[in-house]
Amino acid sequence: MKRVLVVLLTVLCLGVPAGASAPGDSASAAIVVDAATGRVLYGHDTEVERPIASITKLMTALVAVERGPGLATELTIRPEWTGIEGSSLYLRAGETLTVEELLYGLLLVSGNDAAEALAAGCAGTVDAFLVWMNEKAAELGMEHSRFSSPSGLEDEGNYSTAADMARLARAVLENETLQRICSTRSASVAGRVLVNHNKLLWRYEGCAGLKTGYTDQAGRTLVSCAVRDGQTLIAVTLNDGDDWADHAALLDYGFETYPNETVVAGGAILGTAPVSGSVTPLVLLAAEEDFVYPLAEGDTAEWQLTLDEALSAPLSAGQKVGTVSVTVNGAPAGSVDLVCAGEAADDRAEAQSLWERLWTGLTGWLF
Repeated sequence: MKRVLVVLLTVLCLGVPAGASAPGDSASAAIVVDAATGRVLYGHDTEVERPIASITKLMTALVAVERGPGLATELTIRPEWTGIEGSSLYLRAGETLTVEELLYGLLLVSGNDAAEALAAGCAGTVDAFLVWMNEKAAELGMEHSRFSSPSGLEDEGNYSTAADMARLARAVLENETLQRICSTRSASVAGRVLVNHNKLLWRYEGCAGLKTGYTDQAGRTLVSCAVRDGQTLIAVTLNDGDDWADHAALLDYGFETYPNETVVAGGAILGTAPVSGSVTPLVLLAAEEDFVYPLAEGDTAEWQLTLDEALSAPLSAGQKVGTVSVTVNGAPAGSVDLVCAGEAADDRAEAQSLWERLWTGLTGWLF
């Protein structure tokens, strides 16, 4: 039976700059999310389904990496993958590119032809790849999204929400290959010089991607992320005519209002618990690692220690014995492992060790 040991209340007043307030933005929908925890720091109309244009390609890239034949796999370009309207990598029938090269063309210059080539080249047909895309959306909990195009060029039936695209962005950032490509400003690929369409990579300090988009129906769409003091934030705007400025304001707001704070320090003693079968009556308990969370002025964090079961010797330092659960403003925020900060030997072993020490001392004195 699990045993709750103690609850500690911590009120955090973080000194947010005076006058900090929600940023203005001109988007039909917008959201700012902490990438590590998923906490929503700001948003409006976040669950409204809208066409999303080329930020669709983030899902195309993720599926191609996870379910495709491998980054080094070469694909011979078919005629039907060429001449796609809109932004293009300008593929030529018969030339050969690797999956990784096509990903650069997809994510830096938003090549619609690269999207077609990746989809059909990875899954055999575009339709089969679309099934994969929608399966991945369901896996990520993107309940208000549907993908009917690997490029986002066609708006009909291809839609998502600001909140769902933030969920997708978090998954993309967990993939080291895609993180690297999305943050690349320019690259030489298959005889082409590609310059990333995402101007925030030059305009906003710490920007690390992700993807731009535009169609007449969707308007300008943008997913961005930035890193500051070890914290990564994601911003999404849909149908935003001033997205570069809005993303800078949204990200600034997130960093300034919700900085990362260490709620529980790894290795710090959080309490004690009784131990049966040991001459040591209590064992010290600690969090195995830091628990870090974005917190604003006035947020209240609580942590609670829960043992997996009643403790009995022997126990070793660092042994997991339970969980440190954290809530923020009463809502679950996450957890880290609870471990022993010291040892608790079995009382029989302690007794045996004691007799051995006594015998050694006695024989040394006698002989």
